[in-house]
Amino acid sequence: MTDAQPGWSGGTVAARTVTLTDLLRVPLHRIRLVAAVAVLGLAAAIGYVFLIPGAVSASAVVAVRPVVTDAFTPSGAAADRAVNMNVESGIATGTDVVQRLADSGGRDPRDVRDALEVEVPAGGQILRFTFTADSAESAVHNANLAAQSYLDVRRSMYERQREEMLRSYDESIEEVAARQAALQKRMANARDGARDAAVAELAGVNNQLTQLSSARTEIAAVDVNPGWVTQSAEKALVSSSGRGPLYVAAGLLGGLLFGVVLAYAWESMDRRIRSVDDGRDATGLPLLGTVRGQGLFGRRRPVDADIRYVAMAIAERVREPARIALLTTREDQTTLTAGLAVALAATGRDVYVADDSGRLDELRATVMTDRGRLPAAVNPARPTIPKPRPDGSGSIDDVTEQITPVRRPSPHPNPGRPAAGDPEATMMLPRMSGGPVTAKSPVTEQADEVPVGAGGVRFGTWRQRAAQGLVLFNAPPAEADERGVAAARQGTAVVVVEQDRTKQGDLRRLAERLRAAGVAPLGFVLTRTGRG
Repeated sequence: MTDAQPGWSGGTVAARTVTLTDLLRVPLHRIRLVAAVAVLGLAAAIGYVFLIPGAVSASAVVAVRPVVTDAFTPSGAAADRAVNMNVESGIATGTDVVQRLADSGGRDPRDVRDALEVEVPAGGQILRFTFTADSAESAVHNANLAAQSYLDVRRSMYERQREEMLRSYDESIEEVAARQAALQKRMANARDGARDAAVAELAGVNNQLTQLSSARTEIAAVDVNPGWVTQSAEKALVSSSGRGPLYVAAGLLGGLLFGVVLAYAWESMDRRIRSVDDGRDATGLPLLGTVRGQGLFGRRRPVDADIRYVAMAIAERVREPARIALLTTREDQTTLTAGLAVALAATGRDVYVADDSGRLDELRATVMTDRGRLPAAVNPARPTIPKPRPDGSGSIDDVTEQITPVRRPSPHPNPGRPAAGDPEATMMLPRMSGGPVTAKSPVTEQADEVPVGAGGVRFGTWRQRAAQGLVLFNAPPAEADERGVAAARQGTAVVVVEQDRTKQGDLRRLAERLRAAGVAPLGFVLTRTGRG
């Protein structure tokens, strides 16, 4: 009934190069998921910007001065005039300053350390204290408090150093004064020669005591002020962080990136047929044709020219009588089945459309619609030149008589009562008497055969299929019903793959079932309905 065609590709298939288009195809087909995640990220960023108070910053500047014994001596390059700003910056952000800020505001020292920032301009002895808070009052108060706390801590350190030095001088002076008293006592009891030596030693002790007293006086007079606050923080100088647009952009970009990653993860778990190469790799079958969809909203209607090309490819591979099962994994191929029936019948074939899933009414309606779109030269129901009206008017019956085709006699006359033992026989019911059926009667449109072009399309179940002509079986989804594969064993099959909807795992499983059942399909058809 059907020409034997090698349906399965043999040999080793060369690896296909993955291009940039293949990488972009996944997020583009999962654009709804990517867009949803991007919107969520954008909404989160906008909510953060508007719901969480914006951070404001206040700055105070401190000029650091070196502590020297003589503040009026020109500085030059003396070592006592240099200040190690790295040490001063460490003191400004040290534990003492941070703890004072934490005790003042009742905050956690870690939060204070994160909010406080100390900058040291290059080549200058200046410390800029910047504090970030939720309100301008808090930022100004803490910035000024940080600057003052640094000065207090540094002053207390200098004062402790000075006290240690003064205590050391006092101890030295006491020792020298004790030696002086001992020498004076020895001079009172000494003779002439010993007295002269004691006088000379006493003069040295007096000179040493004078130097120690002078040095102590200088240390006591040292100004231990570590610096001044040259610019206090004020509300007028408070600046907001200004990171709102940055947060929004980061939320949108992060949402897009996470959406793309999620799209790839989802695609790895739910692989779909995205291209002809995917369908060929999953089935190992040749491509019969690609049926595009047209229309913007709802279910897109397939392009008639694409269906006619697929019909030509099928007609090239089969020889009547032929039985062809149109198989899908989970999708509904009713529209394609009806389109193929119309395209095959228009070239003069008698096509029998079988369906066991209750879709005969839908098939008949689709066939009638597709027949109306046939060119006028092919469809006898659409005359090229309408019948003229002699008086310019006409009745509805006249119009019906022009556009309603006359029912063609069935090419399969009633053979009589079927044999009781033939399960494939078709029972022919007697025709009810009710008068002749004219061309104007609506019974013509409801007849079992629909004339299409030079051929016709009849409808019924697989059990009632015709023995001659071309039989198209609108098989149920193979994942839920095995009747399609069983019907393909009696003839051949055409696998219908819907782009972006058919799962690769389901399609491979269908191909394995056909191979195990000994079915050699003609090929596969890739449909594009625009959904997925």
